[in-house]
Amino acid sequence: MSLTVQARFGGGPMEKGFMEYLASGLAYLVIFHKDRQVIEKCQELLSNWLAEMGLELKPSKTRLTHTFERTPEGELGFNFLGFHIRQYPVGKYKSARNPKQQILGFKTIIKPSKEAVKRHYQKIKEVVDRHRSSTQLDLMLDLISIIWGWAGYYKTVSSKRIFAVLDSRVYYKLYVWARRRHPLKSRSWVYHRYWRKSGGKGITFTLAGADYRLRQHAEMPIERHIKVQGSRSPFDGDWVYWSSRLGKHPQVSARVAKLLKWQRGKCRHCKRYFRDGDKLEVDHIIPKQQGGKDSWFNLQLLHRHCHDQKTALDPNKVVKVR
Repeated sequence: MSLTVQARFGGGPMEKGFMEYLASGLAYLVIFHKDRQVIEKCQELLSNWLAEMGLELKPSKTRLTHTFERTPEGELGFNFLGFHIRQYPVGKYKSARNPKQQILGFKTIIKPSKEAVKRHYQKIKEVVDRHRSSTQLDLMLDLISIIWGWAGYYKTVSSKRIFAVLDSRVYYKLYVWARRRHPLKSRSWVYHRYWRKSGGKGITFTLAGADYRLRQHAEMPIERHIKVQGSRSPFDGDWVYWSSRLGKHPQVSARVAKLLKWQRGKCRHCKRYFRDGDKLEVDHIIPKQQGGKDSWFNLQLLHRHCHDQKTALDPNKVVKVR
């Protein structure tokens, strides 16, 4: 489809009239352009292209809207795959800039859509209601996968405020669940029965007698999405690059791939990026001879020469004498 649009308008991405961005996924597609007439022409071309395959655009899901100015229909921004995309007016210090470094006067902010937040909280409510007579552990096991999976999907956008609001609502729902289980106990007793300090994360919904707690939305760190470099392909053999992005690769062990992703492709010793062809070694931060464990939090990935330097500078290294 992108080739069809380019053939119609001609030129490359920087020339006027060419569709600047085309994002697609499954049965969904978004076209961006600053000129409404170009968008309407693209819609016509897309309809003709689909008609050749016996398909058509669904009218109820096809919209023309603006991301910065409100349309005559009262719409502003749009939802796509659970995200709400909109541009907000800001001052010159926070404003986005074009390739010529000119101030545009707005900033694009992507957030979870209201419908997606509503569906997610409704699912949490249904799980809590379904576990009215279940144990606390059964409830936590069902909730933690829902909460952490949803938060992981939206961790690349501006979600911190929404995460905090959802955590507040989940707390209220769980408190009602706990009060129902102990109708004759005081509010203070119920609160201290189910909410405790655990793992240095403050007061959380924690299982009694065990260090197992319910992870909250706000604990998910925000990690901005980094576009794949245009010349990259999963089949180019550069396992360092793809392991750093995905945390897995068929040509490298799971431990090395996971460490590459955790360290964002950087060596912990020299702070430089790994390159394809570098010799890498897994190092124990606290050596095993000094009581260090073979756990993820005690492992790091280093260049082979950095590993040698780190071992040589270790003041407590053990030297074997024959």
